Amino acid sequence: MSLDLKMLLWSAVLTVLLAFPYTLGLIGKLGLPTLAGNRENFPAVEGWIGRALRAHRNMLENLAPFAVLVVVAHLTAKTNATTALGAQIFFWARVAHAGLYVGGLPWARTGAYAVSLVGMVLILSQLIR
Repeated sequence: MSLDLKMLLWSAVLTVLLAFPYTLGLIGKLGLPTLAGNRENFPAVEGWIGRALRAHRNMLENLAPFAVLVVVAHLTAKTNATTALGAQIFFWARVAHAGLYVGGLPWARTGAYAVSLVGMVLILSQLIR
């Protein structure tokens, strides 16, 4: 398996793992029956639990374009050291982004997000050349 695909796999694992902190936090705050319900009139989620939820949603939003870039690079045989570097940058920046988001460090979080975009741009640059 190429490094690009490994980073895609680990990014998917990260996405799944990001659901656990806020889910456990919500269970502790609201109780399992509320979470198992239909969630109509669900209370606003604030603090670290809300940030963890938003970090997960942000990862979901960014996983799709990252996956497309990696898969297209793989299918068109355009993977190389640059795409591998881009995939690694994306993954590790997303790990940092999640921690910074949950930790409540907005400007650092924004920086990590920007770095993850650089990773995707590196992959894209190999697809359009």
